[in-house]
Amino acid sequence: MQSLSAARVNSQPVTSDDARPTVAPHRMSVVVPVYQGAQTLRDLIDEILPWTTTRFTPAGRPMVVEEVLLVFDHGPDDSAAVIRQLAAEHDFVRPIWLSRNFGQHPATLAGMASSGGEWIVTMDEDGQHDPAAIGGLLDTALDEQATVVYARPTNAAPHGLLRNAASRGSKWLIARALSGDNTRSFQSFRLVLGEVGRSVAAYAGSEAYLDVALGWIAGDVTTSPVALRAEQGRRSGYHLRSLLSHFWRMVLSSGTKGLRLVSLIGVLFAALGLALVLYVLVSYMFFDVASEVRGWASTMVVLLFGMGAILFSLGVIAEYVGVNVKTAMGKPPYLIVGDPAAGPLGRAEPAPDDHRSKPAGD
Repeated sequence: MQSLSAARVNSQPVTSDDARPTVAPHRMSVVVPVYQGAQTLRDLIDEILPWTTTRFTPAGRPMVVEEVLLVFDHGPDDSAAVIRQLAAEHDFVRPIWLSRNFGQHPATLAGMASSGGEWIVTMDEDGQHDPAAIGGLLDTALDEQATVVYARPTNAAPHGLLRNAASRGSKWLIARALSGDNTRSFQSFRLVLGEVGRSVAAYAGSEAYLDVALGWIAGDVTTSPVALRAEQGRRSGYHLRSLLSHFWRMVLSSGTKGLRLVSLIGVLFAALGLALVLYVLVSYMFFDVASEVRGWASTMVVLLFGMGAILFSLGVIAEYVGVNVKTAMGKPPYLIVGDPAAGPLGRAEPAPDDHRSKPAGD
């Protein structure tokens, strides 16, 4: 029998046939939100397949992937058919069908709510995240007693230079101004303690940003180094509008600090207005400015800046009010339904001519 020390060489997984675990393996649920994964899902499942029997992490801890939840988020390709095929071929693949397109974070929450493992792993569909890195995430969680572990990329994300810079800049801004230092660690490749993930899925509202919601209850959050891979020959499902919406959802989910910034803007403009008043009074009392018509340009500048600040502040407040209104009206973050192909929508073919009854009156 192969020794356990040999089993850890090069951090390669080892089957239970090579070394038997002396403790119960950690049971993992893998959640994959699917938008356009028709070309990549099969390869991802093939990579996860070896981990559905008991294997060992780089530190020698036993683990097993019990289920892979593929959450169909109504994308533009033929992902639904691929999900059905994979579910028919593998018992560990569980399809989760949403009623419409809700977005990546709500789809991930739906998968978390439907999971049953001791740990929940969330991954992208596009092949950027290597399933072999799950063991390293688990080791980090156990070594540091953390309930949430984010993958910390050791290489540049496989996106364009502009998108990578915008992502880093937005996370830095949120971390400094609104949330905390964990914002810069946010990644869609994450390991979450099962009860924490399911609890978040139970109470998170329709506009909640998943990682911010996790931070509300997670005791300890940490990161683990992981190398990202290139996307497998498909276009990103994100465009400028969706990325801006993603950023704004993170802002609104970061609590009421945004409203405090609005108050700060108001104080700054009030101070600016007071300084301008003092400037006008001093100019009038000590300098000969009464004989000339002055002030039109400065007045317009003050009005424009003031009105801009007011409208900006009202817009931010309106966004917060809108989030509360949606929550009060009962807008769900997601809705799980049955497989459309197995229900009435799947019976679209007309009956054969010889099975049709004759119209009444013939």
